[in-house]
Amino acid sequence: MKTVKLMPLMGFLLFMLIPISAFSQEENQRPEYITVTTGHWNLNYENFDKEEWIAVEKEFLDNVVKKNEFILRSFVFLHRFTPDNTEIVFVTTYSSWDAIDKAYKKSGELINKAWPDKDKREAYFKKKEAYYIPNHSDEIYVPIGGAKILQPTNKEMIWLVVKGHFAFPEDGSMEEYDALSKQYLDNVIQKNEFIKGFYQHTHAWGSDRTEYTRAYVVESMADLDKMRKKSDELFKEHWSDQAKRKEYGKQIGKYFTGKHGDYIYTSVPELTK
Repeated sequence: MKTVKLMPLMGFLLFMLIPISAFSQEENQRPEYITVTTGHWNLNYENFDKEEWIAVEKEFLDNVVKKNEFILRSFVFLHRFTPDNTEIVFVTTYSSWDAIDKAYKKSGELINKAWPDKDKREAYFKKKEAYYIPNHSDEIYVPIGGAKILQPTNKEMIWLVVKGHFAFPEDGSMEEYDALSKQYLDNVIQKNEFIKGFYQHTHAWGSDRTEYTRAYVVESMADLDKMRKKSDELFKEHWSDQAKRKEYGKQIGKYFTGKHGDYIYTSVPELTK
């Protein structure tokens, strides 16, 4: 994989991508890019009420996000167990790079249409923005295949996000990596009944080109432990010989640095497109 180090950003992405035909969505609805904006609560906001906050954000969701044809999906996640209790994460998916710019322009048009009166528009956004501080960060990712699509639900779900890093071994190949990854996805992730959704994506634009992120969706905190135990059972069931398990671990392990961080969020179903 020596050529990876010499490739420009987009070439690197094309090289790293696992085919994403596993997404069970129509071709024109398959996400090609994901934007992640991490904002922070304004802890000095004295009159915070969760239901009121949801109502304010839902007004924007209904009038802008849901009417914007360039936005495929939209999610909001709240801190559950992360290093920063002020985190609030906004995730949006798009069908193409061009759609990101088109969505931005379309949102501007929809905002003016929903709040045609300047004073009312400014009052609404002043109320909306009062919940957050100005500081935020933006990242753009590319989905990787092998997703286990979460079925539509009105329930709050637990999202375990694992942020790891690719290692780019010189003795590796995409063919080998694809085959190794598919074995685990088919025999562990897809067969684990506690995993209601599974998504993985890699860096497209942001602070760390090596980043590789996986998101496991379960119904409760208790199911996180059940998910781990079931995955271990399925792993040992498929690779029943200890020597083969070690060999598989050695083969797939060389593609990652071994360093990762775990983050747990709660979804806000009322604010989902």
